[in-house]
Amino acid sequence: MNTKKNIAIVAGGDSSEIVISLKSAEGIYSFIDKDKYNLYIAIVKHDQWAVKLPNGDYTPIDKNDFSFEMDGRKVRFDFAYITIHGTPGEDGRLQAYFDLIGLPYSSCGMLVSALTFNKYVCNQYLSHFGIRIAKSIRVRKGESVSAEEVETRLGWPVFVKPDDGGSSFGITKVKEAAQLQPAIDKAFAEGGEVIIESFIEGTEISCGCYKVKGKEVVLPITEVVTSNEFFDFDAKYNGQVQEITPARISPELTERVQREISRIYDILGAKGLIRVDYIIPSDGIPCLLEINTTPGMTATSFIPQQVRAAGLNITDVMNDIIENEIN
Repeated sequence: MNTKKNIAIVAGGDSSEIVISLKSAEGIYSFIDKDKYNLYIAIVKHDQWAVKLPNGDYTPIDKNDFSFEMDGRKVRFDFAYITIHGTPGEDGRLQAYFDLIGLPYSSCGMLVSALTFNKYVCNQYLSHFGIRIAKSIRVRKGESVSAEEVETRLGWPVFVKPDDGGSSFGITKVKEAAQLQPAIDKAFAEGGEVIIESFIEGTEISCGCYKVKGKEVVLPITEVVTSNEFFDFDAKYNGQVQEITPARISPELTERVQREISRIYDILGAKGLIRVDYIIPSDGIPCLLEINTTPGMTATSFIPQQVRAAGLNITDVMNDIIENEIN
Protein backbone atom coordinates (compact mmCIF):
# COMPACT_ATOMS: atom_id res chain seq x y z
CA MET A 1 0.00 0.00 0.00
CA ASN A 2 1.36 3.41 -0.96
CA THR A 3 1.44 5.68 2.08
CA LYS A 4 3.63 8.33 0.51
CA LYS A 5 2.24 11.84 1.06
CA ASN A 6 1.23 13.90 -1.97
CA ILE A 7 3.01 17.23 -2.25
CA ALA A 8 1.99 20.06 -4.58
CA ILE A 9 4.81 22.39 -5.64
CA VAL A 10 2.70 25.44 -6.41
CA ALA A 11 4.17 27.72 -9.07
CA GLY A 12 3.00 30.31 -11.60
CA GLY A 13 1.29 33.46 -10.41
CA ASP A 14 0.02 36.58 -12.09
CA SER A 15 3.13 38.79 -12.07
CA SER A 16 6.16 39.26 -14.33
CA GLU A 17 8.03 36.83 -12.09
CA ILE A 18 6.25 33.72 -13.35
CA VAL A 19 9.40 32.71 -15.27
CA ILE A 20 11.41 32.63 -12.02
CA SER A 21 8.60 30.82 -10.18
CA LEU A 22 8.67 27.99 -12.72
CA LYS A 23 12.47 27.69 -12.30
CA SER A 24 12.08 27.66 -8.51
CA ALA A 25 9.51 24.86 -8.84
CA GLU A 26 12.05 22.78 -10.79
CA GLY A 27 14.62 23.49 -8.07
CA ILE A 28 12.27 22.42 -5.27
CA TYR A 29 11.26 19.32 -7.26
CA SER A 30 14.94 18.34 -7.40
CA PHE A 31 15.48 19.07 -3.66
CA ILE A 32 12.58 17.10 -2.11
CA ASP A 33 12.98 13.39 -1.26
CA LYS A 34 11.05 11.46 -3.94
CA ASP A 35 11.33 8.18 -2.01
CA LYS A 36 9.29 9.79 0.74
CA TYR A 37 6.79 11.95 -1.19
CA ASN A 38 4.84 11.95 -4.44
CA LEU A 39 5.60 15.30 -6.08
CA TYR A 40 3.42 17.20 -8.53
CA ILE A 41 3.95 20.68 -9.96
CA ALA A 42 0.72 22.68 -9.75
CA ILE A 43 0.40 25.81 -11.88
CA VAL A 44 -1.81 28.53 -10.42
CA LYS A 45 -2.49 31.61 -12.53
CA HIS A 46 -5.69 33.58 -12.94
CA ASP A 47 -6.94 31.75 -16.03
CA GLN A 48 -5.52 28.30 -15.32
CA TRP A 49 -5.20 26.05 -12.26
CA ALA A 50 -3.68 22.78 -13.40
CA VAL A 51 -1.44 19.92 -12.27
CA LYS A 52 1.32 18.57 -14.49
CA LEU A 53 0.92 14.81 -14.81
CA PRO A 54 3.86 12.37 -15.05
CA ASN A 55 3.25 12.05 -18.83
CA GLY A 56 3.65 15.83 -19.27
CA ASP A 57 -0.05 16.58 -19.79
CA TYR A 58 -1.92 19.06 -17.61
CA THR A 59 -5.17 18.30 -15.80
CA PRO A 60 -7.43 20.90 -14.13
CA ILE A 61 -7.41 21.48 -10.37
CA ASP A 62 -10.75 21.31 -8.54
CA LYS A 63 -10.78 24.61 -6.64
CA ASN A 64 -13.18 23.18 -4.03
CA ASP A 65 -10.39 21.14 -2.43
CA PHE A 66 -7.30 21.65 -4.66
CA SER A 67 -7.57 18.03 -5.87
CA PHE A 68 -7.17 16.63 -9.38
CA GLU A 69 -8.11 13.52 -11.37
CA MET A 70 -5.52 10.98 -12.46
CA ASP A 71 -6.26 7.55 -14.02
CA GLY A 72 -9.92 8.01 -13.20
CA ARG A 73 -9.40 8.63 -9.49
CA LYS A 74 -9.34 11.75 -7.35
CA VAL A 75 -5.92 12.72 -5.92
CA ARG A 76 -5.77 14.97 -2.86
CA PHE A 77 -2.71 16.81 -1.60
CA ASP A 78 -1.30 16.54 1.93
CA PHE A 79 0.90 19.63 1.63
CA ALA A 80 1.56 22.58 -0.67
CA TYR A 81 5.04 24.03 -1.18
CA ILE A 82 4.33 27.57 -2.42
CA THR A 83 6.94 29.00 -4.76
CA ILE A 84 5.01 31.80 -6.45
CA HIS A 85 6.91 35.10 -6.43
CA GLY A 86 4.35 37.89 -6.50
CA THR A 87 0.57 37.58 -6.40
CA PRO A 88 -1.27 35.35 -5.39
CA GLY A 89 1.39 33.22 -3.67
CA GLU A 90 3.46 35.83 -1.87
CA ASP A 91 0.76 38.29 -0.79
CA GLY A 92 -1.43 36.05 1.39
CA ARG A 93 -4.22 35.25 -1.07
CA LEU A 94 -3.24 31.64 -1.70
CA GLN A 95 -2.42 31.19 1.99
CA ALA A 96 -5.97 32.30 2.91
CA TYR A 97 -7.43 29.84 0.38
CA PHE A 98 -5.33 26.95 1.73
CA ASP A 99 -6.37 27.90 5.28
CA LEU A 100 -10.02 27.76 4.19
CA ILE A 101 -9.73 24.28 2.68
CA GLY A 102 -7.42 23.00 5.45
CA LEU A 103 -4.32 22.27 3.35
CA PRO A 104 -0.98 22.73 5.18
CA TYR A 105 1.60 24.81 3.29
CA SER A 106 5.23 25.86 3.43
CA SER A 107 5.22 29.61 3.87
CA CYS A 108 4.09 32.34 6.26
CA GLY A 109 0.36 32.69 6.95
CA MET A 110 -2.01 35.15 5.29
CA LEU A 111 -1.36 38.20 7.48
CA VAL A 112 2.44 37.89 7.52
CA SER A 113 2.54 37.26 3.76
CA ALA A 114 0.35 40.31 3.09
CA LEU A 115 2.39 42.45 5.49
CA THR A 116 5.82 41.53 4.12
CA PHE A 117 4.60 41.85 0.52
CA ASN A 118 3.98 45.55 1.11
CA LYS A 119 7.52 46.82 1.60
CA TYR A 120 6.49 50.20 3.00
CA VAL A 121 4.03 48.88 5.58
CA CYS A 122 6.35 46.04 6.63
CA ASN A 123 9.38 48.27 7.14
CA GLN A 124 7.36 50.91 9.02
CA TYR A 125 5.98 48.17 11.28
CA LEU A 126 9.41 46.69 12.00
CA SER A 127 10.90 50.14 12.66
CA HIS A 128 8.75 50.25 15.83
CA PHE A 129 10.82 47.33 17.13
CA GLY A 130 14.09 49.22 16.66
CA ILE A 131 14.91 47.78 13.23
CA ARG A 132 16.74 50.36 11.11
CA ILE A 133 15.10 51.15 7.76
CA ALA A 134 15.70 53.60 4.90
CA LYS A 135 13.67 56.83 4.74
CA SER A 136 10.86 56.48 2.23
CA ILE A 137 7.72 57.98 0.70
CA ARG A 138 4.74 55.91 -0.46
CA VAL A 139 2.67 56.97 -3.47
CA ARG A 140 -0.68 55.38 -4.31
CA LYS A 141 -2.42 55.44 -7.72
CA GLY A 142 -3.99 58.86 -8.22
CA GLU A 143 -1.53 60.54 -5.83
CA SER A 144 1.48 62.53 -6.93
CA VAL A 145 4.68 63.66 -5.30
CA SER A 146 6.86 66.55 -6.41
CA ALA A 147 10.56 66.29 -7.12
CA GLU A 148 11.07 69.10 -4.57
CA GLU A 149 9.43 67.05 -1.81
CA VAL A 150 11.51 63.99 -2.69
CA GLU A 151 14.70 66.05 -2.71
CA THR A 152 13.87 67.68 0.65
CA ARG A 153 12.82 64.50 2.43
CA LEU A 154 15.13 61.93 0.86
CA GLY A 155 17.78 63.69 -1.25
CA TRP A 156 19.15 62.24 -4.52
CA PRO A 157 19.63 59.53 -5.63
CA VAL A 158 16.54 57.51 -4.69
CA PHE A 159 15.17 54.10 -5.61
CA VAL A 160 11.69 54.04 -7.09
CA LYS A 161 10.04 50.63 -7.00
CA PRO A 162 6.67 48.88 -6.86
CA ASP A 163 5.65 48.65 -3.22
CA ASP A 164 3.61 45.52 -3.74
CA GLY A 165 5.54 43.72 -6.47
CA GLY A 166 7.68 40.60 -6.33
CA SER A 167 11.28 41.74 -6.66
CA SER A 168 13.26 43.22 -9.49
CA PHE A 169 10.77 44.47 -12.04
CA GLY A 170 9.89 48.13 -12.35
CA ILE A 171 12.79 49.44 -10.23
CA THR A 172 14.72 52.58 -11.19
CA LYS A 173 17.60 54.38 -9.54
CA VAL A 174 16.72 58.05 -9.93
CA LYS A 175 19.55 60.58 -9.76
CA GLU A 176 17.78 63.83 -10.66
CA ALA A 177 14.37 65.48 -10.67
CA ALA A 178 13.69 64.93 -14.39
CA GLN A 179 13.91 61.15 -14.02
CA LEU A 180 11.39 60.92 -11.17
CA GLN A 181 8.01 60.83 -12.93
CA PRO A 182 9.02 58.32 -15.65
CA ALA A 183 10.36 56.05 -12.87
CA ILE A 184 7.09 56.34 -10.93
CA ASP A 185 5.10 55.49 -14.08
CA LYS A 186 7.33 52.45 -14.70
CA ALA A 187 6.81 51.21 -11.13
CA PHE A 188 3.03 51.70 -11.37
CA ALA A 189 3.05 49.39 -14.41
CA GLU A 190 3.95 46.56 -11.98
CA GLY A 191 1.71 47.36 -9.03
CA GLY A 192 -0.82 49.65 -7.38
CA GLU A 193 1.58 51.39 -4.98
CA VAL A 194 5.04 52.87 -5.38
CA ILE A 195 7.74 53.34 -2.76
CA ILE A 196 10.45 55.99 -3.15
CA GLU A 197 13.38 55.15 -0.93
CA SER A 198 16.51 57.06 -0.03
CA PHE A 199 19.63 55.52 -1.55
CA ILE A 200 22.06 54.03 0.94
CA GLU A 201 25.60 53.36 -0.22
CA GLY A 202 27.01 50.17 1.25
CA THR A 203 27.46 46.43 1.11
CA GLU A 204 24.33 44.50 0.16
CA ILE A 205 23.78 41.21 1.96
CA SER A 206 21.10 38.55 2.15
CA CYS A 207 20.42 35.84 4.71
CA GLY A 208 17.98 32.95 4.96
CA CYS A 209 16.33 31.61 8.10
CA TYR A 210 13.78 29.01 9.13
CA LYS A 211 12.43 27.68 12.41
CA VAL A 212 10.65 24.40 13.05
CA LYS A 213 9.66 22.65 16.27
CA GLY A 214 12.74 22.59 18.50
CA LYS A 215 15.11 23.89 15.84
CA GLU A 216 16.30 27.25 14.59
CA VAL A 217 18.48 27.62 11.49
CA VAL A 218 19.97 30.98 10.50
CA LEU A 219 22.01 30.38 7.35
CA PRO A 220 25.36 31.94 6.37
CA ILE A 221 25.13 35.45 4.89
CA THR A 222 25.60 36.11 1.17
CA GLU A 223 27.28 39.29 -0.04
CA VAL A 224 25.95 40.68 -3.32
CA VAL A 225 28.45 42.44 -5.60
CA THR A 226 27.27 43.80 -8.94
CA SER A 227 28.83 46.11 -11.50
CA ASN A 228 25.28 47.16 -12.49
CA GLU A 229 23.79 50.31 -10.95
CA PHE A 230 22.06 48.07 -8.43
CA PHE A 231 20.96 44.45 -7.92
CA ASP A 232 18.43 44.58 -10.77
CA PHE A 233 16.78 41.82 -12.78
CA ASP A 234 19.81 41.29 -15.06
CA ALA A 235 22.16 41.20 -12.10
CA LYS A 236 19.89 38.78 -10.27
CA TYR A 237 18.95 36.36 -13.05
CA ASN A 238 21.36 36.91 -15.96
CA GLY A 239 24.54 36.40 -14.02
CA GLN A 240 25.75 40.02 -13.89
CA VAL A 241 26.60 39.63 -10.22
CA GLN A 242 29.02 38.04 -7.82
CA GLU A 243 27.46 36.30 -4.85
CA ILE A 244 29.92 35.58 -2.06
CA THR A 245 28.89 33.17 0.72
CA PRO A 246 29.82 33.66 3.51
CA ALA A 247 29.92 37.46 3.19
CA ARG A 248 33.22 39.29 3.72
CA ILE A 249 32.07 41.02 6.92
CA SER A 250 33.36 40.66 10.47
CA PRO A 251 32.23 37.74 12.67
CA GLU A 252 30.69 40.31 15.06
CA LEU A 253 28.63 41.94 12.30
CA THR A 254 27.65 38.53 10.92
CA GLU A 255 26.37 37.51 14.33
CA ARG A 256 24.55 40.81 14.81
CA VAL A 257 22.70 40.48 11.48
CA GLN A 258 21.84 36.81 12.08
CA ARG A 259 20.52 37.63 15.57
CA GLU A 260 18.34 40.41 14.19
CA ILE A 261 16.99 38.17 11.42
CA SER A 262 16.03 35.56 14.00
CA ARG A 263 14.30 38.31 15.99
CA ILE A 264 12.43 39.60 12.89
CA TYR A 265 11.26 36.02 12.23
CA ASP A 266 9.75 35.92 15.74
CA ILE A 267 8.31 39.47 15.63
CA LEU A 268 6.47 38.58 12.43
CA GLY A 269 5.53 35.07 13.49
CA ALA A 270 7.03 33.82 10.23
CA LYS A 271 6.86 30.25 8.98
CA GLY A 272 8.98 28.23 6.57
CA LEU A 273 12.02 29.70 4.84
CA ILE A 274 12.36 33.47 4.68
CA ARG A 275 15.17 35.60 3.25
CA VAL A 276 16.06 39.01 4.62
CA ASP A 277 18.01 41.58 2.59
CA TYR A 278 20.12 44.29 4.19
CA ILE A 279 22.51 47.03 3.22
CA ILE A 280 25.47 47.80 5.48
CA PRO A 281 26.46 51.46 5.16
CA SER A 282 29.79 52.98 6.18
CA ASP A 283 28.67 53.42 9.82
CA GLY A 284 28.41 49.63 10.09
CA ILE A 285 24.82 49.61 11.37
CA PRO A 286 22.76 47.25 9.16
CA CYS A 287 19.72 48.74 7.41
CA LEU A 288 16.81 46.48 6.47
CA LEU A 289 15.87 46.49 2.77
CA GLU A 290 13.12 43.90 2.57
CA ILE A 291 11.82 40.51 3.63
CA ASN A 292 11.06 37.76 1.16
CA THR A 293 8.66 35.03 2.35
CA THR A 294 8.81 32.94 -0.85
CA PRO A 295 12.49 33.26 -1.75
CA GLY A 296 13.83 31.99 -5.08
CA MET A 297 14.73 28.29 -4.99
CA THR A 298 16.56 27.66 -8.25
CA ALA A 299 19.82 25.73 -7.85
CA THR A 300 21.76 29.02 -7.96
CA SER A 301 19.43 31.06 -5.69
CA PHE A 302 20.67 32.47 -2.37
CA ILE A 303 19.00 29.93 -0.07
CA PRO A 304 20.42 26.78 -1.74
CA GLN A 305 23.84 28.50 -1.86
CA GLN A 306 23.62 29.31 1.86
CA VAL A 307 22.45 25.79 2.73
CA ARG A 308 25.52 24.39 0.92
CA ALA A 309 27.83 26.89 2.65
CA ALA A 310 26.40 25.82 6.02
CA GLY A 311 27.28 22.20 5.23
CA LEU A 312 23.60 21.25 5.34
CA ASN A 313 21.66 19.08 2.91
CA ILE A 314 18.84 20.91 1.11
CA THR A 315 16.75 17.71 1.11
CA ASP A 316 16.90 17.68 4.92
CA VAL A 317 15.86 21.35 5.00
CA MET A 318 12.85 20.64 2.78
CA ASN A 319 12.02 17.67 4.99
CA ASP A 320 12.12 19.85 8.11
CA ILE A 321 9.68 22.34 6.59
CA ILE A 322 7.25 19.73 5.25
CA GLU A 323 7.23 17.53 8.38
CA ASN A 324 6.82 20.53 10.68
CA GLU A 325 3.47 21.33 9.01
CA ILE A 326 1.99 17.89 8.29
CA ASN A 327 2.78 16.26 11.64
